[in-house]
Amino acid sequence: MANDIFTDKKVDHVKGSRQFIADEPHIAFHDKRLWTLRDLRDKEAHGIAEWEQLRELASAIKSHTLTHLADYLEEFERNATANGVTVHWAKDAAEHNRIVHEILSARGVDTLVKSKSMLTEECNMRPYLQDRGMTVVETDLGERIQQLDDEPPSHIVVPAVHKLAKDVAEVFAETIGTDRSNADPHYLAEGMRQDTRPYFIKAGAGMTGCNFAVAETGTVVTCTNEGNADLSGNVPPLYIASIGIEKLIPKMEHLGVFIRMLSRSALGSPITQYTSHFRAPRAGGESHFILVDNGRSERLAMDDFWYSLKCIRCGACMNTCPVYRRSGGLSYGGVYAGPIGAIINPTFDLKKYSALPFASTLNGSCSNVCPVKINIHEQIYKWRQIVVEQGQVSFVKKESMKLAGKVLADPKRYRAWSSGAGKAMASLPRAFLYNPFNAWGKQRELPEPPGQTFHQWYAANRKPEQET
Repeated sequence: MANDIFTDKKVDHVKGSRQFIADEPHIAFHDKRLWTLRDLRDKEAHGIAEWEQLRELASAIKSHTLTHLADYLEEFERNATANGVTVHWAKDAAEHNRIVHEILSARGVDTLVKSKSMLTEECNMRPYLQDRGMTVVETDLGERIQQLDDEPPSHIVVPAVHKLAKDVAEVFAETIGTDRSNADPHYLAEGMRQDTRPYFIKAGAGMTGCNFAVAETGTVVTCTNEGNADLSGNVPPLYIASIGIEKLIPKMEHLGVFIRMLSRSALGSPITQYTSHFRAPRAGGESHFILVDNGRSERLAMDDFWYSLKCIRCGACMNTCPVYRRSGGLSYGGVYAGPIGAIINPTFDLKKYSALPFASTLNGSCSNVCPVKINIHEQIYKWRQIVVEQGQVSFVKKESMKLAGKVLADPKRYRAWSSGAGKAMASLPRAFLYNPFNAWGKQRELPEPPGQTFHQWYAANRKPEQET
């Protein structure tokens, strides 16, 4: 299943959601767990008087950086090179993967340990290297669970949040030999630790992603809670960082703004356990930074959608989204799920991901919690317009919307329809109302029709002289 997201098959979010919804224990846990993270986030945010000012400042820093991106990329390269780091440039996923493979193969490395990186997921790097005889080990607990289960991450921050402890027990029993009957989280974490730690010792190279890249110092900053990024970046003699070009910030003084907001927005905790700075190779070692575009420059040129490049991958929009919480990340069929996935994935392939902008209630909660103030719900709506303009909606939906438009645009038609619909709901047989074309009725009861429409009530109860 891990490679399904890299096919051209059009994503059917409704079908994927239906599979997730069918398992009540999982959906109940998923919904509750993510809403708990949202609740914890709110408590942390409300505890900082200047929270909204921080959001404004973070958004402004990102806007400035993105509108001067070429200058800051060159500054970052100069300073990183001066620090003894080898800097590479990759225009797309294929070039990124080729560079990583060349670095490893030139040094005879056949085992790579890595911490969580959405960019390497985006580039489909792990299968690329494995196909060329290399062992790649995910060292983040959630990512390792997903790797062993041959699934992509379902969340930016908590990759295996859709799994219960008993699911993890099954996966570990099949792959690393733990006790299938023991679903205690501490036992499972220790089992993963014992299985993974030897790889740090024997791996010829370690790799991390990048939360922030500081142009002023040429530094890569990672924010983690398990210490695996530090082990991956410091134990093996060769270190590689995969960096999306949008991760740049100008100065070290700006980093504090984002550090204060990242973990609070993601997990509702004041700070991550480890905020690590990778600046120069250790004595006798090597460091390589790969700056990756992979469609980001093209998105930067999109008037309506370049704001999504501000994203700091906190997952707050996912935690608050009612659609994501009740459909699961795998139903989005891409590397990025939830509201942020609904606006990022179509930039890669509009036809494939045309369903995702409709996986939203447009309630605006995602935009309200975004620490860098991305107008997510507005971008979702704009993507819907583009999807319709480019003919990527189904015939049934398109014709239904045309009919609805005609009804809603004409008061007489609307009143006749609303009155007739109420009478029909009250008199027609249930089998007729709950037919295969009634998507609403597949999972819920139709509302009880009122005795009269609002217009009928208004006409009967309001006198002309009362009107203003």
